[in-house]
Amino acid sequence: MSDVIKDLSELRLSYEQGELHEDQVSGQPHLQFLNWFNHALTAHLHEPYAMSLATANRQGRAHVRTVLLRGATEAGYDFYTNYDSQKGLDLAENPYAELLFYWPSLERQVRIGGKVIKISEQESTDYYHKRPRDSQIAAHISTPQSGVIESRELLQQRFQALQSQAQHELDKPEFWGGYRLEADYYEFWQGRPNRLHDRLSYEKQNGVWTIRRLMP
Repeated sequence: MSDVIKDLSELRLSYEQGELHEDQVSGQPHLQFLNWFNHALTAHLHEPYAMSLATANRQGRAHVRTVLLRGATEAGYDFYTNYDSQKGLDLAENPYAELLFYWPSLERQVRIGGKVIKISEQESTDYYHKRPRDSQIAAHISTPQSGVIESRELLQQRFQALQSQAQHELDKPEFWGGYRLEADYYEFWQGRPNRLHDRLSYEKQNGVWTIRRLMP
């Protein structure tokens, strides 16, 4: 097997599944997102609630990772993490971020941008106690998230130690909780033949959402 990828130019698909027209979308982007998201759920896609979260620190250095959507309301889009993680550190310095949902079997993509805030401590606590117990334990021992650890075995030892000690309900760690992205920008992308893709953006101006068609 070659250790060099020389040419990927022949690897491409033709997108044929759908169209996106201004007169067929909701005037409210959150409702349009829910429409597409529910379609992805009913299509039984693998983890349609998985989303890429892009953040950047004060110096403009970008970081991106996949997280899980855990709430979607008109107020915003919720996810949970360790506050001391790279994403938490980035958001403390620069509270703006973007989410990206990509559903390849539907040939659809959604970008959502805006300011990120911490959700209330009570909301974070309520969600924490809905998680499986082993996930609660993992939140306690996986800190600082993205920190260096000597081995997988050491991580497993910490997990098993807390698993055997914790016979009662675990409290939510202070360093763990939720964020909410308050959207001020959306882009809906539908793949089309010949790379003439449909792209509709929603941008809030003076409290009103304006829809624009973008070049592919």
